[in-house]
Amino acid sequence: MVEQRIRVVLVDDHPVVRAGVRALVDAQDDLDVVGEAADSAQAVAVVGETTPDVVLMDLSLGEGPGGAETTRLLRDLPEPPQVLVLTTYDTEADVLEAVDAGAAGYLLKDAPPDELFRAIRGTARGETVLAPSVATRLLQRAASPAPKVSPREVEILRLLAKGLGNKEMARELLVSEATVKSHLSHIYTKLGVDTRAGAVATAIERRILRP
Repeated sequence: MVEQRIRVVLVDDHPVVRAGVRALVDAQDDLDVVGEAADSAQAVAVVGETTPDVVLMDLSLGEGPGGAETTRLLRDLPEPPQVLVLTTYDTEADVLEAVDAGAAGYLLKDAPPDELFRAIRGTARGETVLAPSVATRLLQRAASPAPKVSPREVEILRLLAKGLGNKEMARELLVSEATVKSHLSHIYTKLGVDTRAGAVATAIERRILRP
């Protein structure tokens, strides 16, 4: 009995990366790359046309929606594929956003080819596949008694890292300055800091934010 081949779509905004991954994946007897996309709109269109088993998804897709939002769109399709994130980013915020969006796996681009192939096969079988560093971080987070930083607080931290003041953040988030100050107070308490710079530095250290 011939084993059914696993159909794969690549979503990455770098043509050279797609070409390299395609060459590796297509060289496997049981894996077929059936489509490629450079952005979110292309991804939805290609997946709709090819109905793959697995989508390899980068998180950074240029100007439009990122990989996490694209994952959410793909998982909402009538015949949703399994999504395996393949990216360079491994911050807590990135991992949680992708998993919350419906990604079944999370692998880093520095993974050896054999690990990538195993991850694709595992994802196609419906298994959860995580890079060792990502799995360790999620386990540590689950076991940690530290209060969880909310998605809105992560937004505040990202704006802090850009150097925005309270008034600018309020305008950006369409909330009052009092609300921003309340979020900052909660952030300081959760991270154990008392300055804006300390909050950003600790968030980067804990991989809540990317440097």
